[in-house]
Amino acid sequence: MEKQVIISISREYGSGGHEIAEKIAKNLGLNFYDRSMLDELAKEKNLQIEDLEKYDEKPRKLFASRRVGEHTNSMEEIVAQMQFDYLREKADSGESFVIVGRCAETVLQDREGLISIFILGDTEQKIKRIEEKYHLSKQDAILKIKRHDKHRKQYHNRHSSGRWGDSRYYDVCINDSKLGVEKTTEVLMFFIEERIK
Repeated sequence: MEKQVIISISREYGSGGHEIAEKIAKNLGLNFYDRSMLDELAKEKNLQIEDLEKYDEKPRKLFASRRVGEHTNSMEEIVAQMQFDYLREKADSGESFVIVGRCAETVLQDREGLISIFILGDTEQKIKRIEEKYHLSKQDAILKIKRHDKHRKQYHNRHSSGRWGDSRYYDVCINDSKLGVEKTTEVLMFFIEERIK
């Protein structure tokens, strides 16, 4: 790839957005980053991965944290900042990649090659996907979706200039329930390839 391309994919929980992001990265031969970047960060900073994972993409606890100037004792904020710095370093190196979540559409908004996508899905299809993936009852799947989306929204809106899921804030918003994961990937590949030209 001659010029840098960074594809940022945000998603509703259970929408299949993570799977679509993996397929796009594979189709384009790009590195793929998601929560696994915490493995590299843990190794680099000599930390336990479990200590980072429990704060990943979580909103800070207001009553349990303090901020003084640029300093904070909020682990949620510290882990978020570590990931933002990691993404900036990757982008500064000229690498092209696909990133899921981590407010990348804001963190990397000044990059010319950024393409931002938001993937949503119909409620019933998301519930079915989570039921099957985690072997949950329908009620437990509904609760899991609500909890994850609430945390994602709070986290995103804390660190981003736009609102989570607001179509004005992304290059493309698409409901993958209408076409399924494979066809939605094809549609997004067409858009990405046209943008890259």
